[in-house]
Amino acid sequence: MIIVETLNKGGWMMWVILSVSIIATAITLERIVTLYLRSRFNVARFMVQIKSLIEKQDYKQAMAACNVRTKHPLPMILKAGIAKSNRREKEIERAMEEEMLRAMPKLQRGVGFLALLGNSSTLLGLLGTIFGLITAFSGVSAASASERQQVLAEGISMAMYTTAFGLIVAVPILFSHQIVSDRMDKILIQMEEGASGLLGALASRIRDVRPGGSNVGGDDLR
Repeated sequence: MIIVETLNKGGWMMWVILSVSIIATAITLERIVTLYLRSRFNVARFMVQIKSLIEKQDYKQAMAACNVRTKHPLPMILKAGIAKSNRREKEIERAMEEEMLRAMPKLQRGVGFLALLGNSSTLLGLLGTIFGLITAFSGVSAASASERQQVLAEGISMAMYTTAFGLIVAVPILFSHQIVSDRMDKILIQMEEGASGLLGALASRIRDVRPGGSNVGGDDLR
């Protein structure tokens, strides 16, 4: 096959770069499915619904509204806050922050590694270039006068193949990393804005708390 022949011309480093490409492709596809498809969610409409229920002080229904089928972390974050609606404002905020901290590793999974793979493929291409040049000049010194030109050409060809392939792999990976990072950042902003919106809606509805930390409203709504 032409692809296999081309990879062989660049030496063993070409196969390493190819492996990086396959891993990066798998991570990119998984992140796109998770962040773009499974986390698809109408945040604006959801927030209107939740705030409307909070204004009616229908906290049970507000919690039930958070049980939607989505990988977007916002419903679970708001549910954690609503469950503490009969507590101090600081406790509500802390509950939502804890839920955010649990959600963030799932959002960030693989994104940093994708950037590492993109940068690594470039460096691996350059490393392959160095190996190709070493091979070329080592071969020239050991070859006969009639063979030197061919040995030098093969070594330089190996060097150029790895450089080109490293860049060919790196550019799409870096683009993929940016696309995935933008979506991740958007979800993080939605999380923060949603939590702030809920906290503001609950601020005027928080029940009085007796001195010493006991709450008038009773237990959590969980």
